[in-house]
Amino acid sequence: MPVVSVIIPAYNAEKTILETIQSLQQQTFSDFEAIVINDGSTDSTLELLSKIEDSRLKVFSYENGGLPVARNRGIDRATGEYITFIDADDLWTPDKLELQLAALQHHPEAGVVYSWTAFINEKSEFLYAWSPLYYEGNVYPELLIKNFISSGSNILARRQFIEKAGKFDPTLKSAEDWDYYIRLAALCPFVLVPKYQILYRRSSQSMTSKVDVMEKYILTVTARAFQAAPPDMQYLKKRSLATTYRFLAQLCIAHVQDDRGVKLASQKLQKAMRSYPKILLDRQTLRLVVKLGLMRLLPYNFSVNFTQFLGKLLPDSATKRFKLGNQDLV
Repeated sequence: MPVVSVIIPAYNAEKTILETIQSLQQQTFSDFEAIVINDGSTDSTLELLSKIEDSRLKVFSYENGGLPVARNRGIDRATGEYITFIDADDLWTPDKLELQLAALQHHPEAGVVYSWTAFINEKSEFLYAWSPLYYEGNVYPELLIKNFISSGSNILARRQFIEKAGKFDPTLKSAEDWDYYIRLAALCPFVLVPKYQILYRRSSQSMTSKVDVMEKYILTVTARAFQAAPPDMQYLKKRSLATTYRFLAQLCIAHVQDDRGVKLASQKLQKAMRSYPKILLDRQTLRLVVKLGLMRLLPYNFSVNFTQFLGKLLPDSATKRFKLGNQDLV
């Protein structure tokens, strides 16, 4: 029986699945099973997987059910003492499993471990990484405010807490990982590996590019989370909503690349400030206000280039160097 079960939902992942599997094969901890749930792919995903010679790789095919259902099917197939997830277009640094497992073994009171996330593009080139956060122990209040774990390709959890938390909600078309992390945080302490080990791929086809879908389901998860939260946590709801609308404003700028995106982003940011006026004091919010101001005053293309220049000159994200194999990403 393997120590770790790695669950990999895959739907039409022919462009990235081999690179994702390779990042697993390069792990310094090797006692794992890699469970690929082929979620009704109609491209060459299955054919590519069939050519991989690795006894740890197990492939199961189903009709398309969506990402939450694919993860749930993976959980049902998992035999490891610990369970983790990676989407078929994301990558890990080689020490991800080793260090996360060591962290849980060193902290027997913890049920879940996470690492920091860096963002890459369709060519696996580094885009950015948020400034590091150090939440550990009872992270339930912080997760009510925002999904600081960033993606569904991050956590390693003890099997008993996965079983207690239940399954991913198949009705959620987005933010299902945040919903799941909130439920886990209500059950057990979290621990952190303070390294950038998760490489989350941003692309024009990714869920984060679908702003309207994201907004609908993030607000659904927020409402549900605060319905379940105790009375002494209800004061966090306005801050949670403000953080959500600020995030949506950033997505509008990133993925609606014209004057309409600027207008939508401004509307989202106004909602954020109405929900929780103190968010205007955050440096991240102030930078966004300045960026939107420039985009309103200057021609769109010029303002984009200028704000990108300012971002490189005065970066707000973490840009420490780290490597994926021999590739210097940052």
